Amino acid sequence: MTMQFNGGRWWAVGVCCLLALTGCSGFFVPTSTAYGTGTGTATTPPSTTNLAYVANTVTNTVSGFNLGSGTLTSVPSMPYLIGFTPQAAVVSRANSYLYVAGPGAIYAYLIGADGSLSAPASGAGVVIVNCVSLDVSPDGNWLFGLDGTTTQLDVYQITPSTGGLTLVGAVPYAVTNAQVVPKMVKVSPDGTLVFASLGTGGDAVFTFNTSNGTALLSQMLAPVSLTTSDNGLAVDKTSTHLYIARSGTSSGMAVYTIGAGGALTSVKNSPFAAGTQPLSVVLDSTSSYAYVANGSGGTINGFGVSSVATGVVTALNGSPYASGVNVRSLGVDSSGKYLLAVGFGGSPDLTMYSFDTTVAGKLDQVATSATGTDPAGAVAVALSY
Repeated sequence: MTMQFNGGRWWAVGVCCLLALTGCSGFFVPTSTAYGTGTGTATTPPSTTNLAYVANTVTNTVSGFNLGSGTLTSVPSMPYLIGFTPQAAVVSRANSYLYVAGPGAIYAYLIGADGSLSAPASGAGVVIVNCVSLDVSPDGNWLFGLDGTTTQLDVYQITPSTGGLTLVGAVPYAVTNAQVVPKMVKVSPDGTLVFASLGTGGDAVFTFNTSNGTALLSQMLAPVSLTTSDNGLAVDKTSTHLYIARSGTSSGMAVYTIGAGGALTSVKNSPFAAGTQPLSVVLDSTSSYAYVANGSGGTINGFGVSSVATGVVTALNGSPYASGVNVRSLGVDSSGKYLLAVGFGGSPDLTMYSFDTTVAGKLDQVATSATGTDPAGAVAVALSY
């Protein structure tokens, strides 16, 4: 087990609270059957499964599903009790580990060949830090955490064989005349930029060196107003456009072109109206269509964005699409065939959509599932690669 200080901070109270929440099992959990060796060393990632994991805040669990042809099948031993309230989750690029951020630590769980989760013999807790959002670099070497306690981006090097994390940088940013409410961190597909949405504090842009893990603050995007919150983020596959799910004043789907060094320029007519309380945004695998989760409306708005550079965004046929209550998180699976939506208020907790074969971009609901005993409080979906 690797335990670290984060930016020189030691949270004695936080650790005590964490141990109270998790007990000894939080950091020293017996290993269950998995593809690991039993020592916390990954051997063979699950290559034949397409997986989705959902973090549940009310039941303090993670639920896992195998995504079949329009089906959601619970993987063995799910929901998996983690014993703390999850704030974010992400799958490692090799599909070896699921990282889950809790209130004071990041945990790493082995992913079995059947998608089941287990804690390494050395314990699941790998670093002491309070992160509200996680993402991994395209090369799989780095994990980024958006710090929820300090105004900084935390950068960790991943040890592939054990899932261990080593802090290599804590990059500060500053916001004036606004309250920072960290929401999401997102790495560009080319791995050279990291974006952080800061709620009413606007957004931060960092350049990133994939060879040594160096991140540098490049730009602060000022908040639109004190009553505007930038929430979810998405970057197109060419790393030329940033999409922001924005709520409050001037809400909608905000779109920016990405210039040299991550410089952001708002596109014409942005933001585009996108329902009530946009909280998450995701692009399909071709970056031709964008989808926005409406936290208050329980729907998903879909757009054709092939002409977004000229300020033209077109609502998709059938949009908005019905989903669960308080949709909080969206993701597209590794096959590019399905979109997954998580509803914090349930009814259902998890909804699976296919992309219509005749109407471009249209979402067709194909499967739903509870993620535990409702209300489960599902907040985030993490997908395998």
